[in-house]
Amino acid sequence: MAGLSWIGQDCQLCGAKSGPELLCAACAASLPVLPENCPRCGLPSPCGSVCGACLAGPPYFDATLALWLYEFPCDRLVQALKYRARLALAPFFARTLARQPLPAYDLLIPMPLHPDRLAQRGFNQAVEIARMLAKQTGLALSPRGARRVKDTTPQAELPYEERARNIRGAFACDVDLSGKRVAVLDDVMTTGATLNELAKVLKREGAARVENLVIARSILR
Repeated sequence: MAGLSWIGQDCQLCGAKSGPELLCAACAASLPVLPENCPRCGLPSPCGSVCGACLAGPPYFDATLALWLYEFPCDRLVQALKYRARLALAPFFARTLARQPLPAYDLLIPMPLHPDRLAQRGFNQAVEIARMLAKQTGLALSPRGARRVKDTTPQAELPYEERARNIRGAFACDVDLSGKRVAVLDDVMTTGATLNELAKVLKREGAARVENLVIARSILR
């Protein structure tokens, strides 16, 4: 329990006293917000209109809500949860998502990990955040609503143009989603290839609408 008192008193980023909060006020204010963005893919778009890429080739998912840009210091927080098991960050991310004007989803599905990757890491960061979000909002959670059936090369290790091919056929779904509005939760969205492949599978199982909830959106500069 000593760790909990440390988290309650010291900012996760700078170490300054932060009272009951995970981040001090200065660090919380420094998290990089997204510019006006396409409501479908989350990439920058003037006046928040649907971008040209989504108009020309619509993805399988219907909308994307991202909390922050995947830049310093947000990237440090995401990596601390994912690679250093700072699990106290999961409820922090969930609380921030819960403050957003979320639609009335029928089901919340976290991005699945392949069983081998899950055994190696010991937890799925998307599941940890989704559990907290479901608890805070009352959303119906299906932690096993989708399965990862192909142990792919990590997307971050591949050039952007190879990611869609790498992730093809990686997911399966055993849930009847007929007519349902589904939210998929993931930590980081980069090219959107992984989320798009999962959305394709969910739509195949009958989902009427698939929307992404992500902690951070990576944008090419």
